[in-house]
Amino acid sequence: MPTWARYLLFFQYTGTHYRGAVKVPSHQLGRKGVQDHLEDAIRRLRPLNPVSLSVSSRTDAGVHALSNSAHFDLQRMKDKPPFTEDVLVDALNFHLRAEHIRVTRAHRVPDDFHARFRARSRTYVYRLALGVRHHNMLPLTERELCWNLEDRTLDVFSMRAAAALLVGTQDFSSFRAVNSDLHLKSPVKTLDVADVQPGGSFVHAHFHREIPFWELTFTSRSFLYKQVRRMTGALVAVGRGRLSVTRLQELLEARDSLAYPQGLAAPAHGLFLTRVDYRDSDLQRPQCSSSGNSQD
Repeated sequence: MPTWARYLLFFQYTGTHYRGAVKVPSHQLGRKGVQDHLEDAIRRLRPLNPVSLSVSSRTDAGVHALSNSAHFDLQRMKDKPPFTEDVLVDALNFHLRAEHIRVTRAHRVPDDFHARFRARSRTYVYRLALGVRHHNMLPLTERELCWNLEDRTLDVFSMRAAAALLVGTQDFSSFRAVNSDLHLKSPVKTLDVADVQPGGSFVHAHFHREIPFWELTFTSRSFLYKQVRRMTGALVAVGRGRLSVTRLQELLEARDSLAYPQGLAAPAHGLFLTRVDYRDSDLQRPQCSSSGNSQD
């Protein structure tokens, strides 16, 4: 009998080179999504079944990931056992060597595991570079990996006060993109973390000028479309003195995406998905389970 196995992959990518994390419709020309390249790499392993990845987090074009995740089923020839996790990682990275995508680890998981719905939380980090009037003033290692601001300082005290207003379970309608999933997703989300901290950089010790970096961190089980970029833009506006803490609270309480000021959202290239967390128990396969053949 053919051997089936379900795997959970963790992978990273530089979003500048792709049209987002998920597959791009075949009729659309141009750059592909990260999922397209991962599925191409899996097909190079010559599975018997059609390849279909279920990605946990749908990052936008230009957004990066240090750790996104996805699951898929793999059916090998009848005389070949399932790949071990290490062999699978090495084989996929060999076929991805021309891309800005790398698989960091893999887990063999239960047949009913789902990368998106079993995720306990997702963490995003937004990186800011201060005192940089043009991105050409950044070192090459940071270009397209942060939002460069002309401001040399930000009112971090006010930013943290504003961030505290976002924490908790509440209606985030004002912070989702206009006309996105209006009837499909509840706007009520629980934001566990909204934090503003200094961010380090390798180039501090080696570049010819000092650039202060700051990081905005957000953790929740799930987010609305463009919610993180819109929250970031609002907090940066508070830090620049262009939006008061009181006005941000009024914006949150408005529960209306049209109330969000135009042009305030942060650009995609400073945003990183850094963690997707699961319960250890959800990753454990029953000892006596046999290979199944369930697919999404």
